[in-house]
Amino acid sequence: MEPIDEEAFEKLKLAGRILREVREEIRSIIHEKMPVIEICERAEQLIIEKGAKPAFPCNISINEVAAHYTSPPGDTLTIPEGALVKVDLGAHIDGYVVDTAITVCFNPQYVELVRTAEKALQAAIETIRPGLPTSVLGSVIEQNIKSRGFKPISNLTGHQVGRYVVHAGTSLPNIYYPSIAKLKLGGAYAIEPFVTLPEAAGKVEDGSEVTIFRLLKPKKVGSLEARKLLGYIEENFKTLPFALRWIKNVVPKDHFNKAFHELLKAKAVMGYPVFIEVSKQPVAQAEHTVLVVEDGCVILT
Repeated sequence: MEPIDEEAFEKLKLAGRILREVREEIRSIIHEKMPVIEICERAEQLIIEKGAKPAFPCNISINEVAAHYTSPPGDTLTIPEGALVKVDLGAHIDGYVVDTAITVCFNPQYVELVRTAEKALQAAIETIRPGLPTSVLGSVIEQNIKSRGFKPISNLTGHQVGRYVVHAGTSLPNIYYPSIAKLKLGGAYAIEPFVTLPEAAGKVEDGSEVTIFRLLKPKKVGSLEARKLLGYIEENFKTLPFALRWIKNVVPKDHFNKAFHELLKAKAVMGYPVFIEVSKQPVAQAEHTVLVVEDGCVILT
């Protein structure tokens, strides 16, 4: 991917400032027993009110759920007492994406787990420079986490971000992983350590729930409702992920499920399964999007 120009940098900076404000507002209002759908919709609405658009649905991933849960329409899930809650947010302006996450801890037992994710993120950011091998970045994150007595999630990574693409090009491992890939000057990257307990498996697997989707490829579909739904998705989200909450009123309610299933069957859209830690142990996450510059990086979020 080409390094970004000055106009793109300004859009990234503005999207980052907006997302930072939203993240801190959500941090201040989230509480035990709060409906998850209320958090998701509040975060997404704030992003829009402040002048950006959501780059993906607000993810609220609780305890052993590591990523990819957003409220489906009519969700009744609430934040459990004593929970570890990952809030993962994305915003874009004109397709220039930024991505950030925090873990809100309602259980004193897991405060150090959360702090470890934050410290690993900080160590990674301090290491970043143009030409840094991703294997070195992964090693820094892994060693930082292990030195504090915890375990990284080995099969979740950070990622480069691109225009209208959340996961673009280079993956950034959270463990040492041999690779010839290097960070590029002018590249935007989301750094996101995921951390679990030392006795955990340290890996995630696909859960049965799928609550986040994205356009794969425009296809010919049969029904008028499916065509209308596909056109709306393509026009409004391009290749960015979306939630069913965002499209449920595009076609009449009694036609929606059939039309959306038609899109899935035609492979016009795909779903992202919820990720769950294999041994069902709690997971913490911390994330910033950075822009690589001559002497290190600029934190956008």
